[in-house]
Amino acid sequence: MQPIIITGGPGAGKTSLLDALARRGYMTFPEVSRTLIREQATLPDGVLPWTDLPSFAALCLDRMGNQREQAKRGTMPAFVDRAIGDICAYLTIGGVEVDEHYQTMAKGYFPTVFVCAPHADIYVQDEERPHSFAEAGQIHQQLIETYRELGYEVVDIPWDGIEERASWLLARLKQD
Repeated sequence: MQPIIITGGPGAGKTSLLDALARRGYMTFPEVSRTLIREQATLPDGVLPWTDLPSFAALCLDRMGNQREQAKRGTMPAFVDRAIGDICAYLTIGGVEVDEHYQTMAKGYFPTVFVCAPHADIYVQDEERPHSFAEAGQIHQQLIETYRELGYEVVDIPWDGIEERASWLLARLKQD
């Protein structure tokens, strides 16, 4: 089965939603970019999205591609916290031309992308998430546009408790 993308602007509860799905026994994959930011920030010449977006995008592409291939080998639905289409959106936001290779690599996921909107009640800025809440909203809109341009159906996950959101998502998958 193709991996199922859960995306949205920063501060939308995506990670908590994936944690809830993992507790229900589903295969989940963490957000690559946050892991990379943590790793790269410890290196003297670390590559960070706000200092070298194209190089950071290349690092993300490699890891997200590996996640997708690993997820495809599973026997049950697998959920990814962000995917290659997110790289395309962030490059666009950063004013960097999106190479056709990224667009091609963004294919191969479940045809419906599930989107969580940023929510002011849970939004927290930190070293890995330097964006203001207003910027999180702009990122969210670009993600929706990008995934639609890539040919995916984009569906909003309604705001609710985490367990209710997980139940809603799983019920929606049974309809598709």
